[in-house]
Amino acid sequence: MARRDVVFLLDGSDGTRSSFPAMRDFVERMVERLNVSEKGDHVSVVQYSRDPEAHFYLNTYSRKEDVLDTLRGLMHKGGRPLNTGAALQYVRDNVFTASSGSRLVEGVPQLLILLSGGKSFDNVDTPASSLKELGVLIFAIGSRSSDSRELQKISNEPSYALSVSDFADLPSVQQQLFTNIDTVFVEGTSSTITAIAEGRRQRRDVVFLLDGSDATRNGFPAMKEFVQRMVEKLEVSENRDQVSVVQYSRDPEAHFYLNTFKTKEKILDSVRGLRHKGGRPLYTGAALQYVIDNVFTASSGSRRVEGVPQILVLLSGGRSFDSVEAAASSLKELGILTFGIGSRGSDSRELQRISYDPNYALSVSDFSELPNVQEQLLASVKAVSIPITPTSQTVTADYVTPRKDIVFLLDGSDGTRNSFPAMRDFVQRVVEQYTIEANRDRVSVVQYSREAEVHFYLNSHTTKEEVLDRVRGLRHKGGRPLYTGAALQYVRDNVFTASSGSRRLEGVPQILILLSGGRSFDSVDAAASSLKELGVLTFGIGSRGSDSRELQRISYDPSYALSVTDFSELPNVQEQLLASVQAVAMPITPASPTLTADDAIPRKDVVFLLDGSDGTRNTFPAMRDFVQRVVELFNIEANRDRVSVVQYSRDAEVNFYLNTYATKGEILNTVRGLRHRGGRPLNTGAALQYVRDSVFTASAGSRKQEGVPQILILLSGGRSGDNIDTPASTLKESGILIFGIGTRNSSREVQRIANDPTYAQSINEFSDLPSVQQQFISSLNNALGQVKPMTPTVAGKTDYHTSLENSTLSSPCKACRRH
Repeated sequence: MARRDVVFLLDGSDGTRSSFPAMRDFVERMVERLNVSEKGDHVSVVQYSRDPEAHFYLNTYSRKEDVLDTLRGLMHKGGRPLNTGAALQYVRDNVFTASSGSRLVEGVPQLLILLSGGKSFDNVDTPASSLKELGVLIFAIGSRSSDSRELQKISNEPSYALSVSDFADLPSVQQQLFTNIDTVFVEGTSSTITAIAEGRRQRRDVVFLLDGSDATRNGFPAMKEFVQRMVEKLEVSENRDQVSVVQYSRDPEAHFYLNTFKTKEKILDSVRGLRHKGGRPLYTGAALQYVIDNVFTASSGSRRVEGVPQILVLLSGGRSFDSVEAAASSLKELGILTFGIGSRGSDSRELQRISYDPNYALSVSDFSELPNVQEQLLASVKAVSIPITPTSQTVTADYVTPRKDIVFLLDGSDGTRNSFPAMRDFVQRVVEQYTIEANRDRVSVVQYSREAEVHFYLNSHTTKEEVLDRVRGLRHKGGRPLYTGAALQYVRDNVFTASSGSRRLEGVPQILILLSGGRSFDSVDAAASSLKELGVLTFGIGSRGSDSRELQRISYDPSYALSVTDFSELPNVQEQLLASVQAVAMPITPASPTLTADDAIPRKDVVFLLDGSDGTRNTFPAMRDFVQRVVELFNIEANRDRVSVVQYSRDAEVNFYLNTYATKGEILNTVRGLRHRGGRPLNTGAALQYVRDSVFTASAGSRKQEGVPQILILLSGGRSGDNIDTPASTLKESGILIFGIGTRNSSREVQRIANDPTYAQSINEFSDLPSVQQQFISSLNNALGQVKPMTPTVAGKTDYHTSLENSTLSSPCKACRRH
């Protein structure tokens, strides 16, 4: 039987007040023709103006009568402006979801019918694209006041956009709309959905997580056979389906990763050879966290950031001895579709909480009965043929023209009533300095006291004149107390978003300028950290009533916090702010290690990544001595060179971060005391990903956003047990210069990891490190000598080509003379 999930998105703004009854009647007539039932068509209705509001979700009603009764009682919402982009994003994030009744992963066609009576005040392109990538088919109907081109852009195809002179004429296009729908959705099958998704080839990353505890000893052969039969049905190849198997009891163990095998035969051979692990107790929560941290990662072959569906199949024979909640929530937030299968010894409610949706939890009395649910699981897994919208998108920022997204967050509380005109004038003067265009600089203004209020979004205006007109008309908000923490969280969740015009995913710098005249009555730390993690560069300006330490904590860097006695003195810090913004506003995720140099004094952030596996036990003292000798040649200070050391084998461990020590003596003392870590196998890929995510970050002391060169020095004595290519590429795309020294067992791999083969040195064993030290230093110097500024240098500062000669690293004798 054909099944559809149909969402009606209705313009409920002031402009449709008189025509809303006609829109409501139209929806009723459409629903009359649908086959509404639990296993048939599902319906949802959302109304929007400035904000969207769901009247009911896809899983609210399962009878046509209930849907029609609610429709007849719909009241016009009212409000302005009309934010169609935000409404599209809302239905994507809140209605086309499993928890709201969407059956997308079961292959049920997803349909959105938009009725819009005016031009949107916000950007519609990104949320419309996001819906299409999800596999949602969008049909739009507009009236004479609508923008027909906008509706065509929103719709999957221009022919899916219909128009009437007035919504009273909707009956005239009803049959045409139904014909279009029936043409596209001949049958509600997963293959239909696949065709919708731009004909993309179906790809999946599938991880099996098997309970290998003492309790499943007898049922393990049946579990193993079940995995074999599932794999037999998948299309395993490098560019199609990938498979990983993990077994757990007290501790988890990966038998093979997603990128270990490229053929079905090799996977099946490995599965046939699986031995029961044994052990107790059963820690399912820890195992779920393990697959998040170690299997659903780029270095282990996960293609999540490419939008490939991520599927976890859990077979558990007992109740977990640890909590599963946090890890299960993390899996869902990452977009991983978890299916849980339990036996009589399992906790069915626990499995439902773990699963992406309670319906994804299956049960058998004994694992020997797994064949009974195999087809049901396989149908669900195969239905997941729509690429998930990538959660993070690495876009090459190669624009010659600088672009910035700038948000002003203004304290509009009772305490700033007298000084608000000065704040408004300041915003005007700063805006005057920017090139406001759709493809250049964008500006938003938010005012707050107890609550935050957006005056206009990043995509509301595309000319400087429009922005200045709005700024001149700003009125003081008033109110108390001052909740700066809530306001910071508000701009993160509602302004620095694609639907509000943020171009963060395109690599455009995101800048927040906060003017605060008092101490916050709520905590600012969590929201400030969240903005930093998002890559937003926050500058804080305070007056005598502000808490300077609070502003420093909020700012991306303490040096980005400025202070005036009174906001009437804002002109005194205007040039300093503009210079700082100009210096740091470089595209995020640069395509090459071309870094902005904003300081006349050479500075470097250097991370040593040392192989501490069992294979380097005898040569570790030589590696430690090498690090000491290189550090001796640096100029270690908080504002000059910084150093971090990380050691790894199976897992990575930080000995100290870039901001742990500010003197050479402290670093050398810690390096002398380093102990060999030990362990196996050697996971160099995971270690590279770890330093990118946990060490080359602002919170760990990295000054990448300030244009300080980022250098990774890898010493690896063996071949990696995991994939190195993806994490190495990610580091290079982040602008990190990778140098490596390998032994006879690892030299080719180290060359692949390094930015350039000439940045990699090879020796027989690490006791030979002194023989390549001078050559290594020269290579480092030559590479850094080619680092050029990416943005114009700030007035009063000098262009330079960073060279380690200026840091007395070019030769040991220079270091001797300095001492």
